[in-house]
Amino acid sequence: MKILVTGGAGFIGSHVADAFLAEGHDVVVVDDLSGGKRAQVPERARFYQMDIQDPGIADVFAKERPEILDHHAAQMDVRRSVADPGFDARVNVGGLLNLLEAGRRSGLRRVLFSSSGGAGYGEQTEFPAPETHKIEPVSPYGVSKMASELYLACYRAMYGLEYAAMRYANVYGPRQDPHGEAGVVAIFTQKVLAGETPTINGDGRQTRDYVYVGDVVRANVALATHGFSGSMNFGTGVETDVNTLYRGICRACGADLPENHGPAKPGEQSRSAISPKLAGGVLGWKPEMSLDAGLARTAEYFRQRRSAG
Repeated sequence: MKILVTGGAGFIGSHVADAFLAEGHDVVVVDDLSGGKRAQVPERARFYQMDIQDPGIADVFAKERPEILDHHAAQMDVRRSVADPGFDARVNVGGLLNLLEAGRRSGLRRVLFSSSGGAGYGEQTEFPAPETHKIEPVSPYGVSKMASELYLACYRAMYGLEYAAMRYANVYGPRQDPHGEAGVVAIFTQKVLAGETPTINGDGRQTRDYVYVGDVVRANVALATHGFSGSMNFGTGVETDVNTLYRGICRACGADLPENHGPAKPGEQSRSAISPKLAGGVLGWKPEMSLDAGLARTAEYFRQRRSAG
């Protein structure tokens, strides 16, 4: 099959593109390189440097005629979504609609959408949260992801365009960008390897569900050829607090650095974990990478990158 991967130069998207090529699919990558790296685009993928909001995306779809869109390009900074909700909506909602309109006119059959479990559910009342949990996002980013899922359902009803919204937990692993609000694992790992003590927001007891990038890549591959339509969680169902995560990162990096706590971040969710039960029943999917093993692989990636300069 021909699969178009948006954000294919980024953290998750580049791994997904690699996996689709390994499965024998024909892969096209669209990325504006605002956050991704050209070097991470697989050599065998055809690459278009383009913003997903660009009307010219219709020409790419008309030329390539992909059967599947795997959509990972996004405005992913929660803090920026709060500071500039209009920008967040233009990229995440407007960009998706631009892709869907181009796709439905060129024979697109299915969309795999990178959504969010934690940001979509907001402050949870069930742990781990199933897909039936109430949707109460507490950031514009979470709103844009849930609005995108509604648009996908609408396009399925209107045009028969099948979709799977993958509600990710906190994804981590090699290639994650350690700058900005990229992800606590990448940020902490780079600092610890440099001998620096990162700052933990607040008391560090806030929890998240950390799922390894290789596990979510397997989910993308499985859903590309599966008939499931709707929303599905991809996480471990396990809560890990930031203090525990930090100690695990120190072990993976072979470091012994004290905890350094700073002010709590206003509005930060206190607890988050999502249930992978539906994915297990429908796809036979379950997270295979333990947190300690995943942190070790991530630390080795950043260690090698430091050695290479």
